[in-house]
Amino acid sequence: MSNSKTTVDDHKSKVLPVGISFNQIVSALMRLGERKRESFLENLLAATSPEYLKSIEEARRDYKEGRVYTHEEVFKDIK
Repeated sequence: MSNSKTTVDDHKSKVLPVGISFNQIVSALMRLGERKRESFLENLLAATSPEYLKSIEEARRDYKEGRVYTHEEVFKDIK
């Protein structure tokens, strides 16, 4: 019986076709600041998901055009 599920450990020793190992990728991500890391991962996911990309574009457009709520507005009725 073969197990088709893979884990992170299964990939740690592998080198991607671009010559970068799993550990090098993780190390690079860890060196990024939180904001840059979040932005990078958001863009990486977007590159592989048209629906996600569309939702990000919409959110960025809303933010740019001022269609946002403050923290106080969102939680005004919560005590």
